[in-house]
Amino acid sequence: MDAVQQRKLLGLIGLGVRGRGAIVGVQQVREAAKRGKLHLAIAAPDASRNSLEKVLPLLHARGITVFVGPPASELGSAAGRETTTVIGIVDKGLAKGIRALSPTPMPDVRSDGEELV
Repeated sequence: MDAVQQRKLLGLIGLGVRGRGAIVGVQQVREAAKRGKLHLAIAAPDASRNSLEKVLPLLHARGITVFVGPPASELGSAAGRETTTVIGIVDKGLAKGIRALSPTPMPDVRSDGEELV
Protein backbone atom coordinates (compact mmCIF):
# COMPACT_ATOMS: atom_id res chain seq x y z
CA MET A 1 0.00 0.00 0.00
CA ASP A 2 1.48 3.32 -1.02
CA ALA A 3 1.48 6.49 1.08
CA VAL A 4 -1.56 8.01 -0.64
CA GLN A 5 -3.67 4.87 -0.15
CA GLN A 6 -2.54 4.61 3.47
CA ARG A 7 -3.50 8.24 4.13
CA LYS A 8 -6.94 7.61 2.59
CA LEU A 9 -7.35 4.45 4.68
CA LEU A 10 -6.44 6.29 7.89
CA GLY A 11 -8.87 9.07 6.98
CA LEU A 12 -11.69 6.57 6.44
CA ILE A 13 -10.87 4.85 9.72
CA GLY A 14 -10.94 8.19 11.55
CA LEU A 15 -14.32 9.04 10.03
CA GLY A 16 -15.61 5.59 10.92
CA VAL A 17 -14.55 5.83 14.55
CA ARG A 18 -16.05 9.32 14.94
CA GLY A 19 -19.26 8.26 13.17
CA ARG A 20 -19.54 4.97 15.09
CA GLY A 21 -19.05 2.96 11.92
CA ALA A 22 -15.85 1.44 13.27
CA ILE A 23 -14.88 -0.18 16.56
CA VAL A 24 -11.46 -0.31 18.16
CA GLY A 25 -9.67 -3.10 19.98
CA VAL A 26 -9.45 -6.88 20.03
CA GLN A 27 -12.29 -7.50 22.48
CA GLN A 28 -14.77 -5.17 20.78
CA VAL A 29 -13.95 -6.64 17.36
CA ARG A 30 -14.41 -10.18 18.70
CA GLU A 31 -17.80 -9.30 20.19
CA ALA A 32 -19.00 -7.61 16.98
CA ALA A 33 -17.89 -10.64 14.94
CA LYS A 34 -19.77 -13.01 17.25
CA ARG A 35 -22.94 -10.89 16.89
CA GLY A 36 -22.58 -10.85 13.08
CA LYS A 37 -22.20 -7.05 12.93
CA LEU A 38 -18.69 -6.91 11.47
CA HIS A 39 -18.09 -6.36 7.73
CA LEU A 40 -14.29 -6.30 7.75
CA ALA A 41 -11.30 -5.73 10.00
CA ILE A 42 -7.98 -3.95 9.70
CA ALA A 43 -5.05 -5.33 11.68
CA ALA A 44 -1.68 -3.75 12.39
CA PRO A 45 1.21 -5.73 10.89
CA ASP A 46 3.36 -5.05 13.96
CA ALA A 47 0.73 -6.29 16.43
CA SER A 48 1.79 -8.91 18.93
CA ARG A 49 1.27 -12.51 17.93
CA ASN A 50 -0.79 -13.04 21.10
CA SER A 51 -3.24 -10.28 20.14
CA LEU A 52 -3.58 -11.58 16.60
CA GLU A 53 -4.18 -15.13 17.85
CA LYS A 54 -7.10 -13.84 19.91
CA VAL A 55 -8.91 -12.32 16.95
CA LEU A 56 -7.76 -13.62 13.55
CA PRO A 57 -8.93 -17.25 13.88
CA LEU A 58 -12.45 -16.09 14.84
CA LEU A 59 -12.61 -13.58 11.99
CA HIS A 60 -11.41 -16.12 9.41
CA ALA A 61 -13.82 -18.75 10.75
CA ARG A 62 -16.69 -16.27 10.34
CA GLY A 63 -15.57 -15.38 6.81
CA ILE A 64 -14.72 -11.78 7.71
CA THR A 65 -12.02 -10.22 5.56
CA VAL A 66 -9.00 -8.92 7.48
CA PHE A 67 -6.71 -6.40 5.79
CA VAL A 68 -3.15 -5.53 6.73
CA GLY A 69 -3.22 -1.93 7.83
CA PRO A 70 -0.63 0.61 8.88
CA PRO A 71 1.52 0.10 12.01
CA ALA A 72 -0.25 0.01 15.40
CA SER A 73 0.82 3.55 16.28
CA GLU A 74 -0.67 5.02 13.08
CA LEU A 75 -3.79 2.85 13.31
CA GLY A 76 -4.28 3.98 16.91
CA SER A 77 -3.68 7.60 16.00
CA ALA A 78 -6.45 7.46 13.38
CA ALA A 79 -8.77 6.05 16.05
CA GLY A 80 -7.82 8.63 18.67
CA ARG A 81 -5.66 6.27 20.72
CA GLU A 82 -1.95 5.80 21.25
CA THR A 83 -1.85 2.38 19.56
CA THR A 84 -4.30 -0.31 18.54
CA THR A 85 -4.00 -3.82 17.18
CA VAL A 86 -7.23 -4.11 15.22
CA ILE A 87 -10.12 -1.99 14.04
CA GLY A 88 -13.43 -3.49 12.98
CA ILE A 89 -15.72 -1.89 10.42
CA VAL A 90 -19.44 -2.24 11.21
CA ASP A 91 -20.75 0.21 8.60
CA LYS A 92 -21.40 -1.42 5.22
CA GLY A 93 -20.67 1.72 3.18
CA LEU A 94 -17.41 2.36 5.01
CA ALA A 95 -16.37 -1.26 4.44
CA LYS A 96 -17.04 -0.85 0.72
CA GLY A 97 -14.90 2.30 0.61
CA ILE A 98 -12.02 0.56 2.36
CA ARG A 99 -12.24 -2.45 0.05
CA ALA A 100 -12.03 -0.06 -2.93
CA LEU A 101 -8.54 0.93 -1.73
CA SER A 102 -7.61 -2.77 -2.22
CA PRO A 103 -5.44 -3.29 0.85
CA THR A 104 -3.56 -6.58 1.35
CA PRO A 105 -5.45 -9.45 3.05
CA MET A 106 -3.85 -10.72 6.25
CA PRO A 107 -3.26 -14.46 6.72
CA ASP A 108 -4.62 -16.26 9.77
CA VAL A 109 -1.94 -16.74 12.43
CA ARG A 110 -1.83 -19.88 14.57
CA SER A 111 0.44 -20.63 17.52
CA ASP A 112 1.84 -23.74 15.78
CA GLY A 113 3.17 -21.60 12.94
CA GLU A 114 0.44 -22.66 10.50
CA GLU A 115 -1.01 -19.87 8.38
CA LEU A 116 -4.48 -20.00 6.84
CA VAL A 117 -5.39 -17.53 4.13
